[in-house]
Amino acid sequence: MRNLLLSTIALAAFTISPAAAQETATPEKPALDIGGGGRPVGEAWSRSPVHAQHGIAATAHPLASQIAIDILKQGGTAVDAAIAANAALGLMEPTGNGIGGDLFAIIWDPKTQRLYGLNGSGKSPMGTSYRQFIRQLNGSKTIPPFGPMPITVPGTVDAWFEMHGKFGKLSMADILAPTIAYAREGHPVAPVIGYYLDSNLKRFEQSLDMIGDFENARETYFKNGAPKAGEIFKNPDLGDTLGKIAAGGRDAFYKGDIARTIDSYFKRIGGNLRYEDFAAHSSLWVEPGCVDYRKGYELCELPPNSQGFAALQMANILKNVDLAQWPRGSAEVLHYITEAKRLAFEDVARFYADPEASPAPLEWLLSDDYGKQRFALIDPAKATPGFGPGEPKLEGEGDTTYLTVADKDGMMVSLIQSNYRGMGSGLVADGLGFMFQDRGELYSLDAGHPNAYAPGKRPFQTIIPAFMKKDGKPYMSFGLMGGGMQPQGHVQVMINMVDYGMNLQEAGDAARLNHDGGRQPTDDLAGTGADLLGILHVEPGISAETIERLKAMGHVVEVVDNGAMFGGYQAITRDAETGVYTGATEMRKDGQAIGY
Repeated sequence: MRNLLLSTIALAAFTISPAAAQETATPEKPALDIGGGGRPVGEAWSRSPVHAQHGIAATAHPLASQIAIDILKQGGTAVDAAIAANAALGLMEPTGNGIGGDLFAIIWDPKTQRLYGLNGSGKSPMGTSYRQFIRQLNGSKTIPPFGPMPITVPGTVDAWFEMHGKFGKLSMADILAPTIAYAREGHPVAPVIGYYLDSNLKRFEQSLDMIGDFENARETYFKNGAPKAGEIFKNPDLGDTLGKIAAGGRDAFYKGDIARTIDSYFKRIGGNLRYEDFAAHSSLWVEPGCVDYRKGYELCELPPNSQGFAALQMANILKNVDLAQWPRGSAEVLHYITEAKRLAFEDVARFYADPEASPAPLEWLLSDDYGKQRFALIDPAKATPGFGPGEPKLEGEGDTTYLTVADKDGMMVSLIQSNYRGMGSGLVADGLGFMFQDRGELYSLDAGHPNAYAPGKRPFQTIIPAFMKKDGKPYMSFGLMGGGMQPQGHVQVMINMVDYGMNLQEAGDAARLNHDGGRQPTDDLAGTGADLLGILHVEPGISAETIERLKAMGHVVEVVDNGAMFGGYQAITRDAETGVYTGATEMRKDGQAIGY
């Protein structure tokens, strides 16, 4: 009877979480009755969201969430608290982020009643031309994922100071103090992060020839192997680096001793970045784009070079069909979501790049008419073998941490930060205590592609924060980690809430799909070699019946029982009438939502 009930829930609501995966029957894996508790309210597979009146934080680590709340209680703004939490996560969750990576944020400012977008991504070395870069690849047709080649200027620290200069109250010394203390005194490793530390070390050790210099990284993170859950981890070098930033501001990182140490390090190991690249860096304030979905809800994302507008394109396509006419876990709903993703990502691969080098036709891509044109390409009965990008009418394309914080005044911060590929490049500069990102792996090597490598250029970025409005008012600050999963995840959470009435916690705990494949921003313009149909990955909560129907429709479906590839969700909503906040996080990470 219990197995029948679980199967019914999965089919009706697309809601079984990874935690319940072992209880869900598949043809290859019989159902097991392992028992479990019950809930007096809400779905049995989820837990309660968190409600608070004065402030709230949702991050991927409980200690980071606590730090954010402490900053709010000291009188800091949501931006102050978000910076403090991000700094803590760089120490406590180095498998997903750190000051060697980039940052994007969307901020709702209650004073001006508007959204602000920040692009804190860095550029490629100014002194390395396309021809030089190609020669350095020694005949390889792809950019290596590790070592010095894919490293671009880290933008996180500058982004902190940009946000703080516009919206901060407390000093940066006060904001960074908790993380500096934890770096020097230590903190216990969280379970999921311990799992990722082990997997990152194994991946690095398989790529030592590519990395070159791994000794600094081993000394910083893996002196006695991968730290295990509950083990006390210290990083005094990072504490010292953050101390210099707290005292000397962003220039300490980009123009001071830290930048000179980095310059010397890359000269020693044969990397391309130089002091001048750091000194020239700056973040960009950008205008978020929003599209109406339905029922008064608007989804808002950041423009390229990030992939945020892919979520908007998916929403523009899917609003042309009433998904609620089918159960949430039905083959019809999963089919439409998958095909909308595939259509949107064709445009991501063709148009999304550094806007300063290759502006994309954004107004056209987000138009209702174009959304209708793309929706018309979806066959409701079967998967289309291959889509192509749209043809604009013109004159003349992870591993991450996401966090969100809101304060007593109504400011809401949606922030995402990443090194890419887990911990990043495998390289740590002498005595600095952080690993450099490998975002430069995401350039195309096709010289004619908008996302082609060029000196002093930002690569395509996967990390995207999200925001939703309801009836024109700020409603939800949210995000979801994990490469190409992110726009898909944003849309699935929105659908869960808007079309199927799930609460904030349930919307994130619900089983997800992750379509992988199709053309990529790293391909050549022709998409040579691309797997156009791709693979539809689903979590075990999707019923066996739905999976078989999707296969019959032509999808290649794989059930994945490890939640790693389905992202990690955090969210905060605000009641426009009462001002009460609701926060949520999920079981796929170690995180916690805390309010006061």
